[in-house]
Amino acid sequence: MVETVKAGGASGTSGTSEGEKPRSVGLVLVAVMIAMLLASLDTMITSTAIPTIVGELGGLEHLSWVVTIYTLATVASTPIWGKAGDLYGRKGVFLTSVVIFLIGSALCGAAQDMGQLIAFRAVQGLGGGGLLVGAMAIIGSLIPPREVGKYQGLMAAVSALSMIGGPLIGGAITDFLGWRWAFYINLPLGLLALAMVSLVLHLPKQTQEGQARPKVDYLGAALLTAAITSTVLVTTWGGTEYPWASGQIITLIVLSVLSTAAFLYVETKAAEPILPLHVFRNRNFSLIALIGFLVGFVTVGGVFYLPLFLQTVQGASATNSGLLLLPLLASMLTVSMITGRITSSTGKYKAFLVVGGALVVAGLFLLATMDTHTPRLVSGAYMAVLGAGIGFLMQITMLVAQNSVELKDMGVASSTTALGRTLGGAFGVALMGTLFTTQVTTAMTDRLGPQAAAAVGSAQLDAASLATLPDAVREAYRHAVAIGTHWAFLVCAAIAVLGFAAAWFIKEVPLRGANPAPADTNESSKAAPVLQETAAR
Repeated sequence: MVETVKAGGASGTSGTSEGEKPRSVGLVLVAVMIAMLLASLDTMITSTAIPTIVGELGGLEHLSWVVTIYTLATVASTPIWGKAGDLYGRKGVFLTSVVIFLIGSALCGAAQDMGQLIAFRAVQGLGGGGLLVGAMAIIGSLIPPREVGKYQGLMAAVSALSMIGGPLIGGAITDFLGWRWAFYINLPLGLLALAMVSLVLHLPKQTQEGQARPKVDYLGAALLTAAITSTVLVTTWGGTEYPWASGQIITLIVLSVLSTAAFLYVETKAAEPILPLHVFRNRNFSLIALIGFLVGFVTVGGVFYLPLFLQTVQGASATNSGLLLLPLLASMLTVSMITGRITSSTGKYKAFLVVGGALVVAGLFLLATMDTHTPRLVSGAYMAVLGAGIGFLMQITMLVAQNSVELKDMGVASSTTALGRTLGGAFGVALMGTLFTTQVTTAMTDRLGPQAAAAVGSAQLDAASLATLPDAVREAYRHAVAIGTHWAFLVCAAIAVLGFAAAWFIKEVPLRGANPAPADTNESSKAAPVLQETAAR
């Protein structure tokens, strides 16, 4: 029996009865969710295994590159994967990214020294850049935006599982199977996703017979890679590896600015630009891209310091600090599921963006009020407020971005939104890190003097290490970390106000779906071509 799914079209109906999705679509969704989970889990699992890796392979001085090179490769390749999917077919491009990711994972697990591991992580990152954007583009192609909300809970569950489960899974794998299995674990899951997508998903060719082969924008891709790489290195190295005013950082900033300017110019001339600038003429797309960047900035930049506060100030162990994040993750998952269902049934989403923006501001401001006397129950309640705000925003931003473009630009919309979040997170961690370090150093100096503050501040202190310090030093350090997190959360709250303000200017364009409203609007994307998926059952 052959089933047909009309996906992403502005009009048209599904080949099944209303409310029913073909079994094949469900299998594809499971497969792409596995791919999203691999992309989300990898860094979280690997971070737990890093101390053991260094103990076996050595190369402590190059340790940071294990994470940095993966981030660089992932971020730089994300927009290229998105455009390639639009040009050559999303299924083939997605499968290619999965294969590259799995090859990189196998090579990482077999690495014999730190140099090999870093090189293989670059290969893994190149594949990882296509996993998330490919999964989101396939979902956007198969399921009209009006119906995507029904599956938001699954997507939110993937994010929640990676955030809290990643460190726990990574620790268990490292302790019982060895650090190499932190990479090998990707192989069975990735092969399962590869097989399911290969057998079940059938999408039409992007280029019709007789049409000219698309011309690849190689110059644009090179300039974009240079711009993203230099920007990420600035956020990664600034204030840590090198001072912000150092020649290395200034050179990277200049390179970032020049390559970005050159990229924008080249894109106006390219026949098939990597990032079609015309998508930014849509007000909703531009605003949602800004909101996505700000959400990445404040959530990653702010949430990054929650485990540190829980361990250092409240005395939680590393494992318990992950469990103490449950209020944030549970509220995020619950709200995302509810808003998804409501969005699918009503087609309304602007109110969720506004409420989500307000809750993110409120949650970050509440977290900024925490000090050395804040009980865990209170901090958990504050985290729940922030998690609810993130739950309102996380999937809605991708949905609005995809609804604002034609189907032919679905990959670009997905990759641009993902890239904005990632760059926002990189900027958030870097800038909040500088602010946090400055505040901690100042507070420690005020209480202990410059020499003692430098000695304690340079150490890596967990709850167990803090317990061995003299009472005066321990309390000084706890007080300093509380001050540092206070300013990090407070500045993030101020920046989140921009996202809240931007949400008010979003125009609520009807979501494309099986039975759209007949009204037309200039903000709505043109009717997208109908995609058909045929699957033998």
